[in-house]
Amino acid sequence: MDIDLSPEEAAFRDEVRAFLRDNLPAAVKSGAAASPTVFVEPEIGQAWNAVLHAKGWLGYNWPAEYGGTGWSPVQRYIFEKECAEEGAPSLTVMGLKLLAPVLWTFGTPEQKAHYLPRILSGEDYWCQGFSEPGSGSDLASLKCRAVRDGDRYILNGSKIWTTHAHHANRMFCLVRTDTEGKKQAGISFLLVDLNQPGISVRPILTVAGDHEVNQVFLEDVVVPVSDRVGEEGAGWTIAKFLLENERGGSCHAPKLIYDLAQLEQAAKSECDGKGHALADDPQWQRRIARVRLAAQALEMIELRIVTEIAKGRKPGPQTSLTKLLASNLRQDIDLLAVDLYGALGLQLEMRRPLYGDRAPAPLHTQAAQVAAPRYLNSLAWTIFGGSNEIQSNIIARSVLDL
Repeated sequence: MDIDLSPEEAAFRDEVRAFLRDNLPAAVKSGAAASPTVFVEPEIGQAWNAVLHAKGWLGYNWPAEYGGTGWSPVQRYIFEKECAEEGAPSLTVMGLKLLAPVLWTFGTPEQKAHYLPRILSGEDYWCQGFSEPGSGSDLASLKCRAVRDGDRYILNGSKIWTTHAHHANRMFCLVRTDTEGKKQAGISFLLVDLNQPGISVRPILTVAGDHEVNQVFLEDVVVPVSDRVGEEGAGWTIAKFLLENERGGSCHAPKLIYDLAQLEQAAKSECDGKGHALADDPQWQRRIARVRLAAQALEMIELRIVTEIAKGRKPGPQTSLTKLLASNLRQDIDLLAVDLYGALGLQLEMRRPLYGDRAPAPLHTQAAQVAAPRYLNSLAWTIFGGSNEIQSNIIARSVLDL
C-alpha cells in the first residue's frame, strides 16, 4: 500500500490547511476543545457547518450531483485528517454522514431533491430513531409500530438514547410495519417530522451531567407514505447500510493522535509529584508510546480501507474493526487525561456549557476541567453504533470465519 501523496494530493492538502488556518473561527475551535460530548452542541457544529457550506465543502463526502464536492476517498481522508489536526469540531453526523448516503442510495427523486439541500443548508437538523427500551444491540426486536392508513402511517411507541432529539426537527426512524414472519423483514425506514402533535422528548442526563441523549415518545404520529425510504419491509437492509457508514465512515485515528499530542504538550507543565514534569516520567512515556503506536496502527488500517474504497470496493466488515479499536483508544486517551491532571482532573463541573462567556471558571485549566466529564462521556463509545461485543462477533463471523 503506497501511502505517499501524489503532487496533486499534496497540493490539495496544502489548500485545506490554508483554508482551515484562515477560516476556522477561534470561538468554534475553543468550543470544540471544551466540549466533553461526542457530538458538539449545534451552536458550535452548525456555525462550522455554515463556514464549510459557504466554501462548498460541507458535503465533502457527497457526490457532486447531489451538491457535494465529489472528492476522491483520498481527498476525503486528507480533509478529515487536516480538520482533526487543526482542532476543528466534528461535523454534524446524523444528516451529513448517516442519512444523506441512505437518501441518495435508496431515496426517491423527490426525497433527494427535497431533503439533501436542506441538510446542507442546516434547515433540517436530524436525529436517529433506532434504539428502543429493550431493543438496543438486538435492534431487530424493535416494537415501535407503524400502521398503514391510506397514504400515511400512524406511529406509536418510543425511541431511546436519541442523540440531540431536543435540537432536531426531523428524525429518521426504524419502525415495525409487519409483525408476521421473520422480524427483520417487518421493519421499514421512515422520515419523521418532529414538529407535530403526539411527540414528546424526555431528556436523559449522562453521568457526566450532559444533556446529549433523550427518550422520544410517539403517540399517533403521522408520517406520509411518501416519507418512507425504500420499500415497506426494506428497513433492515437500509439500517445495515447506514450502520456500516456509522462504524467506518470516518477516519478516527487523526483525531485520536491529535488529542494524544495535546496531552503530551500539557504534560510538560504538569508536575509528577516529585518536582519534575510528568512528561519526563518513564512510566508516563511508556503509556503515551503504547497508545500512540495503537493509534498509528489504526491509521494504517483506515488508510487500507481508503485504498479499497478508492478501487471501488465496499469497506465491509473492516469497519467493525476500526470502530472497535477507535472506541477502546478513545477511552484510553481520555483516561490518560484524567491521570495527567490528578485530583484537578477529577473536577466534575455539572454546569454547561464549558466554553464561551457562560462557562464556569476552571479550578486549574480548561483542559483539566473537561477531563472527567469527557472520560465519563467516552464510556459510551464502546456501546453506541454497535457495542464492542457486537463488533467482535461481526469480526469473528465475517473476517475470521469462526
